[in-house]
Amino acid sequence: MRLTLFFTYVCFLILFSQVITLAQVRSKSREKYEYLLYLPKDYDASKAKYPLVIYLHGGSQTGSDLTKLKEYGPPYMVDKGHNYNFIIAAPQCPEGKFWSTDNWFDALYKELTTKYRIDKKRIYLTGVSMGGYGTWQTAVAYPKVFAAIAPLCGGCDDSTQICRIKRVPVWTIHGSADNVIPISQTERLVNRLEKCGGQVKFTRLENEGHGIQYYYEKNDIYDWLLTKQRK
Repeated sequence: MRLTLFFTYVCFLILFSQVITLAQVRSKSREKYEYLLYLPKDYDASKAKYPLVIYLHGGSQTGSDLTKLKEYGPPYMVDKGHNYNFIIAAPQCPEGKFWSTDNWFDALYKELTTKYRIDKKRIYLTGVSMGGYGTWQTAVAYPKVFAAIAPLCGGCDDSTQICRIKRVPVWTIHGSADNVIPISQTERLVNRLEKCGGQVKFTRLENEGHGIQYYYEKNDIYDWLLTKQRK
């Protein structure tokens, strides 16, 4: 009973924290979040521009210790020695905050595109759980930045602005048995995007719960993202 109440409380906090408009994002003070960075092994020997994947972690990895990000997701795969042909940036959200608390994206985007050779037509965003919420919300706030997004088990309480990303390809994944963030959060967004002509791919994982971060151990998400290019 206590565990169920805890999950309900966590879900409520995430939902409440994500109610945010574009104007609110832009009006927030800009904050610089620390991040892990992965560069392809041939980056120094090449003069080419590379795609960028920005990854947003879940609620259990907030804080000021970047090593926590290596527990799962793309940073975990990099730590295990996997090589990718794109740049990965994984910012860390401070403890006690959500991805919607501060305007962290402007500072990150400016630093990455200034310091590194990034193909601005191939910038992608993905995240899981709290990071899934952050993926939806950040894309809504910056619809002209991303070539595609892939939110996992997230949501977005933003019915008035979700159609801002109707031209951004979306692949969203959610477990039907998720008792932390109900799959209805994703279903609602998919339905709204489809009604306004959005490009949505929805993978419903039957009988799976909240722990679907293992999807980052496959190449499917990365392969799909990299096929998209912002026009």
